[in-house]
Amino acid sequence: MKYLLAYCVPFIAIIGIYFGGYWSFSGVVFAFVLIPFLELILPRNEKNYSADEIDNRLKNGFFDLLLYLNVVIVYGSLLYVLIVKTNKNLSNSEIIGIIVSLGIILGSNGINVAHELGHREKLYERMLGKLLLIPSHYTHFFIEHNHGHHVHVSTPQDPSTAKINQSLYAFWIQTICGTYIKAWQIQKKLNQNENRSFFSLKNDMMWFTLIQITYLILIYFSFGILSFTIVLSAGIIGFLLLETINYIEHYGLKRNLLPSGRYERVSEKHSWNSNHILGRIMLYELTRHSDHHYKSQKKFQVLEYHFVSPQMPYGYPTSMVLSLVPPLWFAVMNKRIPSEMKT
Repeated sequence: MKYLLAYCVPFIAIIGIYFGGYWSFSGVVFAFVLIPFLELILPRNEKNYSADEIDNRLKNGFFDLLLYLNVVIVYGSLLYVLIVKTNKNLSNSEIIGIIVSLGIILGSNGINVAHELGHREKLYERMLGKLLLIPSHYTHFFIEHNHGHHVHVSTPQDPSTAKINQSLYAFWIQTICGTYIKAWQIQKKLNQNENRSFFSLKNDMMWFTLIQITYLILIYFSFGILSFTIVLSAGIIGFLLLETINYIEHYGLKRNLLPSGRYERVSEKHSWNSNHILGRIMLYELTRHSDHHYKSQKKFQVLEYHFVSPQMPYGYPTSMVLSLVPPLWFAVMNKRIPSEMKT
């Protein structure tokens, strides 16, 4: 039941948007002021589940339902903003508040959940994951993340791995451009391997591009330029939040290049782990990212803590705020990077 708290982000954001004015920034204050403060005072939880607990949690469909409901939450939030709020006279501050708060919903309850569902075996779950990526204009993430990032993480070939002393802002340019280009490269290779044309029904990148363009065109002609601007900008906020998480998840971590010319296998050492309880709940255990990369098919409710994983001093929400100030981020994190990875 604790994962119901993950719905607090969209609930508070929408309540703030409803009241308008400076209340429109409620989602921002909750996600990046209140939660980081609570993370500093709440205890960490390093406990792993027993074999019986893991079995019971995997059999419990409630965990899956919690994820599926985010489709309703994300698109419901979008429709509320489009139908209710943009029909009113909005001040510039309200527009900014709506954009950022909606963007946080798209990031935390959209892309984050899409990431979890994108690793599932069932077709309908993967389809729901793709659906959740559309509002953030990041459907290509589905291909690049599964076929690129998980293969090349913590190597120079991965645009989603931040180098030591690389600022968040430089990383945004690297990863946003790099992952999109790489998604097309992966799609081209998949087409060649299966001997299919660019216009094949199985060419995901072609469909993703058409869907993204159609989505924005529909918003523009159905709701007008203000709604289009809000939706476009909120989506950008959504994927910037994703890439900020990518930044902190692998910052400065490297896999060794073996004599064979290949990189060592991905292990629990190649992602930053956080056991801060509030961030774990709000992000559906994304903060146990080391275990996710170690065994990517594991469902969020059974991800484990490995003592060999590099540990973040703060939870993910707090770390995201810290990463916005590069000198402060470097001062805190560089000394925590394993010495063998600094060479």
